[in-house]
Amino acid sequence: MRDPLDNDCADQTVVSPFPGEGHDHQQCIDQALAEAERLCAARGRRLTPLRRRVLELIWDSHQPVKAYDLLARLQADSASAAPPTVYRALDFLMAERLVHRLASMNAYVGCGHPGHRHTGQFLICRGCRAVAEMDDPDIESLLDSRARDLGFALVDQTIELEGLCPRCRREHSAAGVAR
Repeated sequence: MRDPLDNDCADQTVVSPFPGEGHDHQQCIDQALAEAERLCAARGRRLTPLRRRVLELIWDSHQPVKAYDLLARLQADSASAAPPTVYRALDFLMAERLVHRLASMNAYVGCGHPGHRHTGQFLICRGCRAVAEMDDPDIESLLDSRARDLGFALVDQTIELEGLCPRCRREHSAAGVAR
């Protein structure tokens, strides 16, 4: 399994896997924040304390986070947090490709490969709501080709697939056997 923040792994498809047993989530958060700071500095962009905090809250789990949930957590830190500040921070983080928006849930997840421009293919677990991110160039190419065949100029593509992650599949199977 590749390091999700390794910018030299564009040929592999799994960007951010589902967290496995013994997953060190703090390492995910630390790596994401360090990579965001590095990329913003290289791009001449400011990762303000608020933007950094929003990114940290998004990376707090491998589950999508809604803007108003972010707002509630920010208000716990500072009562002055308001919806426009959260949305401006999210706009910045999306523009810098540090987070993705999952339209089906109107929620946000951290990008596991922010130094590499890519489309997103997201596997969303119906059980625990964890999200894995893929970047499969074959899928991207196929969709682009099919769109062109129809005379359609594809500008962006995000694919969201729902199912059960390996952990929830095991739990589901175990529950089925116990019945």
